[in-house]
Amino acid sequence: MDYIPLFPFADYWWFYAGFTAFVLGMLALDLGVFHRQAHSVGVKEALGWSTVWITLALAFGYGLYQYALYKFPLDPRLAGLDHATLAKQTGLEYLTGFVVEKSLSVDNIFVFVVVFGYFAVPPAYQHRVLFYGILGALFFRIIFISLGSVLMQFHWVIWLFGGFLILTGIKILFAPEKPIEPEKNPVIRLLRKLLPVTPQLHGQKFLTKLDGVWHATPLFVCLVFIELTDIVFAVDSVPAIFALTKEPLIVFTSNVFAILGLRALFFLLAGVMHKFRYLKYGLGLILVFVGLKMVWLNDAFGGKFPISWSLGIIGALLSASILASLVIPVRPAAAKS
Repeated sequence: MDYIPLFPFADYWWFYAGFTAFVLGMLALDLGVFHRQAHSVGVKEALGWSTVWITLALAFGYGLYQYALYKFPLDPRLAGLDHATLAKQTGLEYLTGFVVEKSLSVDNIFVFVVVFGYFAVPPAYQHRVLFYGILGALFFRIIFISLGSVLMQFHWVIWLFGGFLILTGIKILFAPEKPIEPEKNPVIRLLRKLLPVTPQLHGQKFLTKLDGVWHATPLFVCLVFIELTDIVFAVDSVPAIFALTKEPLIVFTSNVFAILGLRALFFLLAGVMHKFRYLKYGLGLILVFVGLKMVWLNDAFGGKFPISWSLGIIGALLSASILASLVIPVRPAAAKS
């Protein structure tokens, strides 16, 4: 059966606009009210915000499921189909996409920890950097998702993205980790040529005027590097979620909710990330799995690998890697390194 879009953009443009306005409003409330004064975010505050974002994400997923139950029977394009099954699949695709994006976003936290340490960004200013980093991430994700929704209509692109995810997963599993060196990044080098950079921070300012000349601060350089790393991560994460659903609306909303909770997750886990030493293997296997879905499993199962199985496999891989990190003792040699 040919693919029938459940949420065509022409009919749901108002939803995209409203959802975007809601997200921008929440972000404005976050920075303008709750984090108006720069301060170090503690574990209690981070836990509270993580709970808020995850609760909102799950509530939205449930609301999407209920809306699908109501709307699909009224859509003449879907006449003759099992509307209850379609609605359930919609809810599970959203939930699975959110879990995948949330899992892959944990990899960003490793980078954030290193980059903040490299640029010596005080804890009080880290939230500000991540806030504007999130805005940039949302902008670039919208671009990638829009391009993906067009490109994924071509079968060869599905194979290309699937193969890329498999290779990326294998690389995560077997390739040795390389140190992060922002100063060797060509964009950072170009930035330093175009704009003078102050040797020290100037409070929470990204730009400052010295002797009549605008200077970037190390905080701005840090922000640019974080934006660049998110673009790299988006190249993996956006195709990964398109392996789970063809609906751009589901891709967009699950991606956004995963990103919105990234800052709180960083402050919650930054101090204990070293304990999850096997997590990267779980993430690598997840990418290999979703890549296999694109190039093989979907076709092998009549065009759609069961989304409930996908959620179970992804959850099992993620749980196993976290559990292994907690119960397998660290070898003395590894502990010294």
